[in-house]
Amino acid sequence: MRETAKEATRAWVLHPDLKSDRDRRDAEPALAEAVALAAALPDLDVRGAEVVPLPKVHAGTLFGSGKIADLKARFQAEEVGLVLVDGPVSPVQQRNLEKEWGVKLLDRTGLILEIFGDRARTREGVLQVEIAALSYQRTRLVRSWTHLERQRGGGRTVGGPGETQAEADRRAIDEQLLKLKKQVDDVARTRTLHRAARAKVPFPVVALVGYTNAGKSTLFNRLTGAEVLAKDMLFATLDPTMRRLRLPEGPEVILSDTVGFISELPTELVAAFRATLEEVLDADLVLHVRDVSHPEAALQARAVEETLRAIGMPEATPLIELWNKIDLLSEDDRAAALVQGDRVPQVFAVSALTGQGLDALLGAIARQVGEETVEEDVVVPHVAGRQRAWLHEHRLVLGETEGERGTTVRVRWTPRQRDRYQTL
Repeated sequence: MRETAKEATRAWVLHPDLKSDRDRRDAEPALAEAVALAAALPDLDVRGAEVVPLPKVHAGTLFGSGKIADLKARFQAEEVGLVLVDGPVSPVQQRNLEKEWGVKLLDRTGLILEIFGDRARTREGVLQVEIAALSYQRTRLVRSWTHLERQRGGGRTVGGPGETQAEADRRAIDEQLLKLKKQVDDVARTRTLHRAARAKVPFPVVALVGYTNAGKSTLFNRLTGAEVLAKDMLFATLDPTMRRLRLPEGPEVILSDTVGFISELPTELVAAFRATLEEVLDADLVLHVRDVSHPEAALQARAVEETLRAIGMPEATPLIELWNKIDLLSEDDRAAALVQGDRVPQVFAVSALTGQGLDALLGAIARQVGEETVEEDVVVPHVAGRQRAWLHEHRLVLGETEGERGTTVRVRWTPRQRDRYQTL
């Protein structure tokens, strides 16, 4: 028998444009980003998307009754099963809109959590998505659904007499959160050991950061020859990836590709994914990749900067700004970007897709992390095979002479490499 393909859920995207919010984003680019977020989820068929002008927020329903009725007719005509609201929706608003429209509803936070849940692959990533999702769900337990309004009695194991279903659910979530956080602590200890091991590696760490879909993974692949998923899709990369990169005129470095940032990132995810951004916190150099072809490039850059501050990146960490995707600019705009990149220190106009501007970037990275090398002799005892292997593994050996006390190894290395060798 032929397998029947799973039918995609029909979805509709709404961007509430609250007129009283002076800091609101431009409506059309914000709607386009919301549609792209929806496209990042499999098995969704986006049937429509629109900006909804909102003079004021209605406490119980978000939108006015006329707009709710108008949208209901369209949802029924298109057989929509999921509505995505690009903004915050309170638990009460969610319950009332779902009841009125007869659909499932996700707000921006819920949608991003769904994407992260679908994409996370590492154990730590999966655990932290579960923590973030449960923390979000916990805020939805204040009379969000009708079954939560029941009263339930019982013994001590299930709560005291008269405990509401909401209270029982919240307590169960708290217990599960405690278990997950203990598991994350175990994973974090393992990551600490990995970081300690990397501290002995004589290579600087260079971390790529940037707004989601800015081209970080494409740049990572071009520079390292790796095959990290690089699609024109939001949150194509969630779990950090690290590769060695030998600079043409400098030392080897470890290049780290990280999760993309996004404006209005759910606070649950900022806390939950802080550990996956430890490469950024410990980096010797950060490369901020910007999509300068995007109409909201400046707003995206600000969102990245705010997130870096939120996760606690040290202010002293050197940062180079990459104006990526110049291949998508008009000829005049591309020329202007290249001129600006030449004039402003620590700014480089590049195309990760075509390779334009990357030679100058690699030179700047080498100057930033490079150190002068010195040649000297190191006596390695015969029993210290690990130290000798380490020197060869990192290609520091110029020559060797056997002696009674051990092997005299002629090395060329930097002070950083010498210090790390002495910790072995």
